[in-house]
Amino acid sequence: MLHIVGIKNCNKIRDTKKWMDERDVEYEFIDVKKDPLTRDELKELEFKVGLDVLINRRGRKWRDLGLADKDLSDDELFEQLLENQVMIKRPVLLEEESVLVGYDEESFEAFTAGPEENDAKK
Repeated sequence: MLHIVGIKNCNKIRDTKKWMDERDVEYEFIDVKKDPLTRDELKELEFKVGLDVLINRRGRKWRDLGLADKDLSDDELFEQLLENQVMIKRPVLLEEESVLVGYDEESFEAFTAGPEENDAKK
């Protein structure tokens, strides 16, 4: 099953859910404010896409914490992200071993098509 990770009051999350609903794509929404990712879940995302992709450096929380002015190691950045999961770039789409980060309707189309449809397009 497709999982959408984000926060409920995010415009990009609302847009993503609307896009999925209009196409009858089944998904489960994970609100990281209510149900934060575990250390292991976040580590797996970091492994798959990297911190640079995962962290929203333009968001309010990043600015409020003053992280742009700090020279943090990857471990320190990870700890900040673990503690402040609202800094995760949204949306994060997860399905089995696949991950997609960020709002991009063309990418959504390919991501939700499934392997059979992707094979047919080749």
